[in-house]
Amino acid sequence: MTSPPPVQTVSLRGRRPRDLPVLQRWLADPRAEWRNWDAPYFHAASTTATLQAYVERLERTPTRSDERVIDVGGECVGMVNRSQEEPAGGGWWDLGILIYDPAHWGHGIGTRALALWVTSTFDETDAHVLTFTTWGGNERMIHAAQKLGFREAARIREARLVAGQRHDSVRLDLLRREWEPDRRP
Repeated sequence: MTSPPPVQTVSLRGRRPRDLPVLQRWLADPRAEWRNWDAPYFHAASTTATLQAYVERLERTPTRSDERVIDVGGECVGMVNRSQEEPAGGGWWDLGILIYDPAHWGHGIGTRALALWVTSTFDETDAHVLTFTTWGGNERMIHAAQKLGFREAARIREARLVAGQRHDSVRLDLLRREWEPDRRP
C-alpha cells in the first residue's frame, strides 16, 4: 500500500521573471492536458494565439493584483485571476483558476489555491459575491468549489460542446457572509 503524497505548501504571489518560461511552456502548448478541462469548447488554434499574445504581454508588463501565480515549493504551477463584473463597484467578482501540470492535480492544491484566492479577494476588494463558471464535465473543479462553500447558482443545460458531446455550463457563487473559516483547507 502506498502512502499519500505529503501535503504541499501552496501560496499565491506576484509573477516573477523566472515564471515566464513556465507560463510560456504551458500556455502556448495547444496539446497541454489542462486544455481538456479549462474551457475545452473554445477552438485550440484561436486559444493558442490568444494565450501566446498574453504571455508576450506578461513579458512587458508588471504583475497585476488581479492575477497571481500559484506557487508550490517555489515553483509556478498555475495562476489565479479575477475580474469585476459590471457595473464597477457593484461587489460582484468573477474568479478563475488554472493548474497546468497534471502531476499537481488530485492533491488538493487547487482547493487550497482557490481558498487563498477567495480570502484575498474578500480582503482586497469590495466583493459581496464571488462567482466562477465551468462546464459540467469539470467535476473536480465543481467539487473543489462546493467543498469551500460555493453553491450552484446557474446551470445552462447542454450549452457547451466538448469532443462531440453536449455538457451543461455551470456557474457557482459564494457570498461574503458565507465564507466560513472552518471551510478553508
